[in-house]
Amino acid sequence: MEATIEVAGLRKRFGQITALDGMSFTVTPGQVTGFVGPNGAGKSTTMRVILGLDSADEGHALVGGRPYRSLRRPLSHVGALLDAGALQPSRTARDHLLWLAHSQGLGAGRVGEVIEQVGLGSAARRRAGGFSLGMRQRLGIAAALLGDPPVLMLDEPFNGLDPEGIVWMRGFLRSLAAEGRAVLVSSHLMSELQDTAGHLVVAGRGRVVADAAVADLIAAASGGRIALRTPARAEAMTALAGAGATVAATGPDALTVSGLAAERVVSLLNARAVPFSEVAAHRATLEEAHMDLTRDVAEFRAATGREAAR
Repeated sequence: MEATIEVAGLRKRFGQITALDGMSFTVTPGQVTGFVGPNGAGKSTTMRVILGLDSADEGHALVGGRPYRSLRRPLSHVGALLDAGALQPSRTARDHLLWLAHSQGLGAGRVGEVIEQVGLGSAARRRAGGFSLGMRQRLGIAAALLGDPPVLMLDEPFNGLDPEGIVWMRGFLRSLAAEGRAVLVSSHLMSELQDTAGHLVVAGRGRVVADAAVADLIAAASGGRIALRTPARAEAMTALAGAGATVAATGPDALTVSGLAAERVVSLLNARAVPFSEVAAHRATLEEAHMDLTRDVAEFRAATGREAAR
């Protein structure tokens, strides 16, 4: 089966609310694709449509070229974690996975493999209701991996993980993609996706706002800006603004400069005898890139919220 997710022209309304308004993107094998956007952007609805939990009014969503509902033994085609709390709390972790495996015609041996794969070996016979959120996340991922699927969809997998767990999750997701799987990860934690995802789909108001490599989005958000560190911030701002630069203070001794090349910044500061310790190309974070891309969405929501309040 082809390891892809194809979303094309999805439209979905819930009463007067438009949840999806032409959502379209493709998740390809061999990399982690981040799926991000503000609350209400349509991420959860899209994932539910892909898994056949909601029906689209228009468009289609395919896994490996087929609708989810047509898949026989779907866990062998796509594994998903949408809600880490979706389990019977009185069951042990092993029993939770055993009944899922049985429903798909999988043997008990596979249960043991995925338990070890996600690091729950010592907790396999504990009742899942006593698990922390981080442990439930691991159990949910184990369930998603039961059928050794070529496609994985995970919603907020970093939630509840401690620092060690976050480091593990980053490497684990990258390793799954390196095996040739298509991995779609929805998350609000841009810092984690920056170190995990190779590609990003940014959603806003039910449609795709951006669909590009993470490196390209960060480069675009960096915008040729210069990061400057100086103990004489006021003097530096005056000198650079006088030369036509746009200057913004980002810390007690830090400035971001736009509109001038690094060489010109150095020359101006030296000419004015303004001390500085660093002049370097500014590298935006993925969070900055995300905020730039979704700013109009946030402004729209704020405006419509004000109208609703009148």
